[in-house]
Amino acid sequence: MELREGLPAEQQLEILVRNAAIVTSEAELREKLTLSVSEKKPLKVKLGLDPSAPDIHLGHTVVLRKLREFQDLGHEVICLIGDFTGRVGDPSGAESTRRQLSQAEVEANARTYQEQIFKVLDPDKTTMDFNSRWLAPMSFAEVVELAAKVTVARMLERNDFSERLAEDRAIYVHEFFYPLMQGYDSVALKADVELGGTDQTFNLMMARQIQRAYKMPPEVAITMPVIEGTDGVRKMSKSFHNYIGVMEAPDEMLGKLMSIPDELILRYFQLLTSIDPDDLRQMETQMKTGELNPKDAKLELARQIVSTYHSNREATEAIGQFQQVFSRRELPDEMPTLDVTDDLTANGTIGLVALVVKAGFAKSNSEARRLIEQGAVSLEGEKIKDPHAEVPVEPGTILRVGKRRFARLHTNGENDDGGTRA
Repeated sequence: MELREGLPAEQQLEILVRNAAIVTSEAELREKLTLSVSEKKPLKVKLGLDPSAPDIHLGHTVVLRKLREFQDLGHEVICLIGDFTGRVGDPSGAESTRRQLSQAEVEANARTYQEQIFKVLDPDKTTMDFNSRWLAPMSFAEVVELAAKVTVARMLERNDFSERLAEDRAIYVHEFFYPLMQGYDSVALKADVELGGTDQTFNLMMARQIQRAYKMPPEVAITMPVIEGTDGVRKMSKSFHNYIGVMEAPDEMLGKLMSIPDELILRYFQLLTSIDPDDLRQMETQMKTGELNPKDAKLELARQIVSTYHSNREATEAIGQFQQVFSRRELPDEMPTLDVTDDLTANGTIGLVALVVKAGFAKSNSEARRLIEQGAVSLEGEKIKDPHAEVPVEPGTILRVGKRRFARLHTNGENDDGGTRA
């Protein structure tokens, strides 16, 4: 669905809850959207970015893409760089106290974030802010007031803290301040909605609690799924060496996408592309019935993603290079050659059906057509499914039918590669 400003609240809601893991709560979001439409006032939508690492990978873009949907619907998007909270370090998922970043590290990483998020977001519709703007000037009295909004018992509900306490691993008092400060960010911004991954659920719920404590309507918290990395097991992370960076070269990005397990194809399409839900369901059915080869689905996935972060031309070139390498890797050391000189048209082409029959890979035209329609026929690694196709022939072109039948095409009647003639 193409998003646009001015949609009714119910249509916006349908778009915004799609693919979300948890929406707290959908009723509150409907109410906020309804008020936004009636008052013609955009919602303030916040995403906190912790600049603890300099590069963004596709895992981060799951949330960024949802933020872009809010933008396209006309809402105000605020990307908040946690330059002050970055000095503390997010305890989410941490087995021990995170190293506190220096101001220089935070600033360098923040600059990189700003460069990369606009691979997804519209820079003209994005407000960048830094939480040092309100957190750095806070007096100690104000910090104590903030700390008084939350009990220690509430903090220990967080698994990261409770597990470390049970195992007698150190928890430092300053770590309690991370969710407090992140929650106060929503107070300072008067946020209506906040986005994050499912690993940020505690922090987002804390923000709702702190907003209430400051007599503000609580923001709607939308958490997005944490996507698995190229290993198909652990979440995408540079630490696990299973990530795909948005700034990686087209051929490197495509190669990594082609390496993912088949089980991740649909999930990547769902969370990393703009595929229509009906098309996704059709693809799932075709893969189950064998009508769609997983490799072809992965190539289309890679084409869409590489085009998004680079260009259509670069995606096409990367696919061509990949197919050449892939085809060369699968070629047998020896294969028959086929002279098609007398069968070419004046334009130097030959009917694909006639070519398959001439090579001896089909006993009749009807069998050749069936093989072509099933996707069993390729030239130079490119699958051709049109039985009416007229294909150009260059000396050395490789015809492949199925997994094991190959022929090298020639147009001069000579056999120059030492193979046997078909």
